Amino acid sequence: MPRYFTQDHEWIDHAGGIATVGITDHAQAQLGELVYVELPQVGRKVEKGEATAVVESVKAASDVYTPVGGEVVEVNDAVAAEPTRLNSAAESSAWLFKLRIAGEGDLAGLMDEAAYRKFAEDEGH
Repeated sequence: MPRYFTQDHEWIDHAGGIATVGITDHAQAQLGELVYVELPQVGRKVEKGEATAVVESVKAASDVYTPVGGEVVEVNDAVAAEPTRLNSAAESSAWLFKLRIAGEGDLAGLMDEAAYRKFAEDEGH
């Protein structure tokens, strides 16, 4: 399954019309120890680029923007219960929410992993 990335440091896996969304390892490293996660409600309809979740660390709070539009179909309650999971597994089991995507067109313009790694390095993110 292909993985895409945004300039806001979110990742998305897409398969069968369902998108899994999380924050990148780079994002969690910049935030530091995460202490709180606010997830969207299942059933919420979101537009591409909309602030959909919040992650908060001892240093700062940060919105998580959805890379694609759609309807939230699942949230990762384990991450809400134990936010530090994001510090150890940001790009694997510590995903934040899943969407039934509204259209494949939203995937256009997202970066593949190589492009994202170069972006993060070049921008000093």
